[in-house]
Formats: sequence, structure tokens, C-alpha cells
Amino acid sequence: MFSKACEYALKATIYIAQQSHRNHRVNVKEVSDAVNAPVAFTAKILQQLCRDSILESNRGKQGGFIFEEKKQKKIKIFDVIRLIDGDGIFTDCGLGLHKCSSENPCPVHNDFSVIRNGLLEMTQKYSFYDLAVKTENGLAWLK
Repeated sequence: MFSKACEYALKATIYIAQQSHRNHRVNVKEVSDAVNAPVAFTAKILQQLCRDSILESNRGKQGGFIFEEKKQKKIKIFDVIRLIDGDGIFTDCGLGLHKCSSENPCPVHNDFSVIRNGLLEMTQKYSFYDLAVKTENGLAWLK
């Protein structure tokens, strides 16, 4: 459903949120190990999340990535999906047609719009704080 980059970005952001609850900054290697992603790919994704002010990073011995709790509560899954993959999954035709609409529907238009709207609602419902707490409490997993 999402690109590999988006999947890694979501998992990495949740992991960094968890670690930030413990005031622990994490490095790229630690994040890539935690989410089973290649280090170089993880580094590129984390840079993009920092450029968009979702994560913060510092260099040096006490450096690493952190995700402020205030931001965790504000930023939703939707925000990272839109940043990495764009909003096409929430707006495009399920069959990839360019001119699909209610007036000119594809064969799966009505069914897919229900799924698309449900996905949009779910991704706007959960913040990264919510997801980090779920995983910390053992109600969900990243691997």
C-alpha cells in the first residue's frame, strides 16, 4: 500500500518517539536495526523528516535523533505519509485511471472510495505519541 520508504519512515518515527519518551537520542544505525531497514536508506529518510521539522537531530557524542513529545502529539500518521509518498493514496483512482470521478467512475470507484476514506480517517486519527505508547505498552510491535 505504501512505498518501502514510507513504511520505514513510519516505523522509524514511532521508534524514535518511543526512545524520546526515555530522553534517549538514537543514531541512524540504532534506528535502522530497530526497523529492519538499510542504514543508508534510513539516513536519507531521517534527513527528510528533519528537514520537514518532524524530527530533530544533533551531531556529536551526545547527538542523535529525537522527537519532541509536543510534536509527537500533534503530528499524525497522515503527515508522514503525505511527506514521503504524497497524498495520492487518499485521492487517486484505485485502478490508476487519470479521469476517474463520481461522474466518470472506474469499475471499483465506489468500493475504493470507502476504503480510501477509511484510510484517510485512520491516518488522521493517530498521532505518533499514540503509536509510541501502544508499542511501549506491548499492545503493538514494530518488527
